[in-house]
Amino acid sequence: MRCYLQAFLLCLVFTFFSMLYVFSQLADTLEEDRDSRRLKEQGIPQRSGHDTGQLLRKIHLAVVACGPRLEETLTMLKSAVLLSKKPLHFHIFAEDDLHDSFRNLDSWPTIVQTKFDFTIYPITFPSENAKEWKKLFKPCASQRLFLPLILTEVDSLIYVDTDILFLQPVEDIWSLLSKFNSSHLAAMAPEHEEPRIGWYNRFARHPYYGKTGINSGVMLMNMTRLREHFFKNDMTAVALKWEEILMPLLQKYKLNITWGDQDLLNIIFNQNPESLYVFPCQWNYRPDHCIYGSNCEQAEQEGVFILHGNRGVYHDDKQPAFRAVYEAIHKVKSAFPTRNHLLEPLEASLKSTRNTYCGRASHLFTKKLKQSIMSVQQDVTER
Repeated sequence: MRCYLQAFLLCLVFTFFSMLYVFSQLADTLEEDRDSRRLKEQGIPQRSGHDTGQLLRKIHLAVVACGPRLEETLTMLKSAVLLSKKPLHFHIFAEDDLHDSFRNLDSWPTIVQTKFDFTIYPITFPSENAKEWKKLFKPCASQRLFLPLILTEVDSLIYVDTDILFLQPVEDIWSLLSKFNSSHLAAMAPEHEEPRIGWYNRFARHPYYGKTGINSGVMLMNMTRLREHFFKNDMTAVALKWEEILMPLLQKYKLNITWGDQDLLNIIFNQNPESLYVFPCQWNYRPDHCIYGSNCEQAEQEGVFILHGNRGVYHDDKQPAFRAVYEAIHKVKSAFPTRNHLLEPLEASLKSTRNTYCGRASHLFTKKLKQSIMSVQQDVTER
């Protein structure tokens, strides 16, 4: 009798834990369905096979595209995909008429699609001040200020302007997050290395970070910390959270700012300098670093890591060295970068730019790129 009782009790225990497992799996499925419905209700299309758990493991990169920035943005995304080995998730904020064009990312070669996923979002500003935010500096540029409030499930993020080109894997700048101390919320590069040609220290009519200000074209963000932090400010003795500080800052300084949201970021980190990690200029290399002679010492030593073609230099003849890099990446058709398809044509084009200051520094553009291509090729060979 005792044996039957023990067997009965074992069956009960087995049945109990089996039911727990079944209910756990059901709960997970319902949670995924709920997240999927929520995204659909927001009008956010997803790549098929999107996995919330996988999303958390990927490198997150955000960009905002408005107006005639489609091709420039796609070229930036291509540079990220070509050189990176880690999986990427692109958060693309774009005007409605650009959404279909960005969905064509699904038509990229299958072997390339395995390296990234993407989500497309509408341009979204607080409804009560939407018009004011949208017209600040360039159309939609200030959207980046609201990323921590929109992407609430993303812990950390790389934000880049559309005119950025990666010359080394995205995971290398992502790794700088590990250098944050407990106070750091974000990371950016200085606006200038040489104070004599600096804009903020000569012309700004508002507070700015450090000696020459910061440039927000490439920005690492610990989104969780940004959402949770209370920021010191010059408007009230009470520290304010991110969503509380933005509009009052704009109202106070809107007649004094020139570069829109970048100026607001300078003001915020001027008053909270301990919260910013400053990375060197080769992570955000612009014409100002070579137009008056080379002044980015770190790039001289290690090469350019990320190229920033601001002021439209990819599309005019003012800085042909920058344009040459853009056109070389734009023309790449192969799934993986090679010397034949990318490096050699680029080096040939750069030779014709050496009559310009930036052309004389163009060997810095290919120094890190050459290493990145070799690394990708080695990785492909070992597969």
